[in-house]
Amino acid sequence: RTDSVFIERRVYGAQPDPLLFKFASSAAHLTGHPLVASETATWLGEHFRVSLAQVKPEVDQLFTAGINHIVFHGTPYSPPEAPWPGWLFYASTHFAPTNPFWRDLPGLTSYIARAQSFLQRGQPDNDVLLYFPVYDHWQRADDPAFQLSIHNPEQWFYNLPMHGAAQVMQDQGYTFDYVSDRLVTTLREDGGALQAEGGRYATIVLPAVKHMPLATLEHLIALAESGATVIVQAAMPQAVPGWEELDARRKRLHALREAVAFGPASGTGVRTADVGDGRFLLGDDLTLLLKAAGVGREPMADRGLRFARRRHAQGHHYFVTNLGATPVEGWVPLGTDAASAVLFDPLRDRRGVAAVRQTEDGPEVYLQLEPGASRVLRTFTTASVAGPAWRYLEPGTPQVLDGTWAVAFIDGGPELPNEYTTAQLTSWTAQGGEAERFAGTARYRLTFEAPTTNPDAWTLDLGRVRESAQVYLNGKDLGRVWAHPFTLPVGDALQPGENVLEVEVTNLMANRIADLDRRGVAWKTFYDINFVGIDYQPFDAAHWPPMPSGLLGPVALIPEREHPPSPAD
Repeated sequence: RTDSVFIERRVYGAQPDPLLFKFASSAAHLTGHPLVASETATWLGEHFRVSLAQVKPEVDQLFTAGINHIVFHGTPYSPPEAPWPGWLFYASTHFAPTNPFWRDLPGLTSYIARAQSFLQRGQPDNDVLLYFPVYDHWQRADDPAFQLSIHNPEQWFYNLPMHGAAQVMQDQGYTFDYVSDRLVTTLREDGGALQAEGGRYATIVLPAVKHMPLATLEHLIALAESGATVIVQAAMPQAVPGWEELDARRKRLHALREAVAFGPASGTGVRTADVGDGRFLLGDDLTLLLKAAGVGREPMADRGLRFARRRHAQGHHYFVTNLGATPVEGWVPLGTDAASAVLFDPLRDRRGVAAVRQTEDGPEVYLQLEPGASRVLRTFTTASVAGPAWRYLEPGTPQVLDGTWAVAFIDGGPELPNEYTTAQLTSWTAQGGEAERFAGTARYRLTFEAPTTNPDAWTLDLGRVRESAQVYLNGKDLGRVWAHPFTLPVGDALQPGENVLEVEVTNLMANRIADLDRRGVAWKTFYDINFVGIDYQPFDAAHWPPMPSGLLGPVALIPEREHPPSPAD
């Protein structure tokens, strides 16, 4: 566990990869199924050490891969009479009432609900189909019964040129879905585009494919003859899979290859074969091939932003997230037409008309995204929307809130530790005794004098929070903080003179579980146990040092001034 924004997990040595998640969303997009579900947050870290702050970037990554229906994994039933920690599940993220973060879980679920309300509307809007050459994998698989699994992508996905092509398109902002042989044969040409049951695509990419069924290639040629564009990386398919009537099928493959006669390479290295009303494009550089095919991209990828794009009746929905470590602020170009747009903050339930400007290269929207932040952008192709403007704020110098904090433990166990006061915010485990093994919530209370400056707005920055918190200023509920960035708008809660800040901070289960194991308490008492550590070895937390817990700060008020961006900026 670190304090970075994006926390990688490992499952059997694997890492979460949106390029794997896209196998599910691609199938739904091509076949017209509106919901794409995910078994979410299974193994983000070791048991009882996973925070809500680690779940959010995982959810955001799923959203950008086309998943739009989050299902937690897992939420076990536990009878009320079962001793703490109750009945558990083998997977490590414990979405159940005995986990202290249950107190702040509504922050995560509300965030998911707001984002999904957009991602479940309209239609997917990806531009490219990327062919999945499964026969290339099967041709070299040592085990005929080998299964394609999320746990072994290095054996069936990462070792195919297809993965490299997908990585290039993701990094450069090209939107795409995978397509299988069966679904290729369901495509039809429509005005030069490829029409699937559930979506419309500009082209299809064959990523250095060696083995291809005749039916697939025959249909691709028929699509080109009708007006479609087919992109071929490296070379046309060279072989057919299987043994039945092999010689006859090889001859047919040769004839099909001959029917696609490529001319000499252009200055970019792209060769063209005119086939009926359409064409095949051949080359090694996928970026140049996509440009030659006239496929657009989303330049926001150049800023390190990850996104998903969907169509609605008047424009597009973008889900945009900053999973990097650097803030993104400025004019961000869009790959679609937009006369106007509305910004939504699904974390804080804020909205407003975005600043949009038109340039020679297309529309741009002004975005401010701290590391870990996300937005939904609703664009309108021709309409000019009216309404309150999105409030763009420029932060000033943080003003740290010094003073003596009174800390009282208000909920959790096994026992409530003693209250204490401190002028230096550190982990409550430093108090020793019950505080070292406590799992639950402590209230931090500080009385401070309001700054004398008068900016347009104030933001409260809690610094480091281990792990989530509910915040009150002068008795007014400012909201929950449970993910990066741990900030809240103050609004009108700050008053001149004396103010009282209360922060109810909740930690994880880890320290209490470790105490049970150190004392030899038999807490793993549930039916048909399948409970192992993240390394799939017997679980034992007795050696764990105390996890930092509580409000670590520094806590500061950040003055902000309104900064409506000018088109000339």
